[in-house]
Amino acid sequence: MFKSTSNRFLFVAVVVLFASCKPKMQKSGVTGWNYNDKNQGGYYVAKPKDIKTGPGLVFVQGGTFTMGATQEDVMGDWNNIPRRVTVNSFFIDKTEVANVHYREYIHWLENVFSDPQSGSGTRFKA
Repeated sequence: MFKSTSNRFLFVAVVVLFASCKPKMQKSGVTGWNYNDKNQGGYYVAKPKDIKTGPGLVFVQGGTFTMGATQEDVMGDWNNIPRRVTVNSFFIDKTEVANVHYREYIHWLENVFSDPQSGSGTRFKA
């Protein structure tokens, strides 16, 4: 009798364990829709592990936010009307690049890959 009760308990424990292991869908906190579900809005959220990043790049997750005045405008101007904006996911470099550094790089490219017959660095032409 004791053996069958322990077997039942073991069976119930295994069933509960497998039932709790199914992957949970990510949900939007605003709409309540499941992400990556074509039946509920079709909004796809890319996972950083699914995307191969280039060297020195960092993945930035996109999303939706309200751009503009979200609180009452005391002056009554309403020159900054709130609206929902969606930003796609993107990659950004780990290190900051100033305009002067980019210009130095372009100058280096023009000097290294210049056409010796023209006498000066050539701009890249299509």
